[in-house]
Amino acid sequence: MSFLAHDGLFWRRLAAAGARHTPRWWMQYSPPFFGVAAALALPSARRAVRRNLAHLRGPAPFWRDTLDTARTFATYAECLTEVLAQGSKNAVAARGEIHGAEHVEKMIARGKGLIVLTMHTAGWESAPPLLARDRSLDVLVVMEEERSEGAQAIHDRARAVAGLKVVHVGSDPLAGLPLIRHLEKKKGAIAMQIDRVPKSGRTLPVQLLGVPAEIPEGPFRLAQLTGAALAPAFSARLAFGRYLVQAYPTVLVARRASHADVLVAAQHVADAMTDFLRRYPTQWFHFGPW
Repeated sequence: MSFLAHDGLFWRRLAAAGARHTPRWWMQYSPPFFGVAAALALPSARRAVRRNLAHLRGPAPFWRDTLDTARTFATYAECLTEVLAQGSKNAVAARGEIHGAEHVEKMIARGKGLIVLTMHTAGWESAPPLLARDRSLDVLVVMEEERSEGAQAIHDRARAVAGLKVVHVGSDPLAGLPLIRHLEKKKGAIAMQIDRVPKSGRTLPVQLLGVPAEIPEGPFRLAQLTGAALAPAFSARLAFGRYLVQAYPTVLVARRASHADVLVAAQHVADAMTDFLRRYPTQWFHFGPW
């Protein structure tokens, strides 16, 4: 992996240093500059964002493409900075509003666990804690291992300081056992990202943003196995340290569900993804093909 890749160690170290050690005014207002600089330095990621924007909001003039691409990278830098500032003099207490909370609360009352499905959108790391707030949910965030161990370690330290419990999963077939046990706990919940296909594992075909796509099968089979409800809940950044979480209607996968039933559940989630991404096209941090 390139040292200068968008998710590489260089950019993560730079962001962490700026978030933690610079004056607070600099930490708050400078990230957009560095986000745009990263866009200029990473042409393949920049082109990917342009392609994604075309799917999200249709073709646009060159000036609009350029502006929306810059906004995407700027927002990414702002969110990254706010997370990496945790535990320092510049720590930001995330606050926000939740729309559609009744969907989640109804499933919490079932007492059979909750699988919160998130995407790599602005503030996605804030969505599970905001949902858990005032609901006594014990949320475990499940992520794939990053390509750079060093970058992952920097980010995980900040997440831990913020009280976010994270477990990284790879290709180990037994990796799902702790997740099952966690869902069996009282008010146990896990959060999983649904917008990127894992390197290992199976996928389900869906229509996403009006075109054929694939999403991970794992969360749906986990829901089928445990009886936990699937709760699409996606986030957007509104201002410095302030986020919105949009929760969509939940979906259940019966223990004896057929493959066709699972596909229906997957499409329900894909429809929620499409709705949210079209509302917030410059807040999807997907820097590659999908």
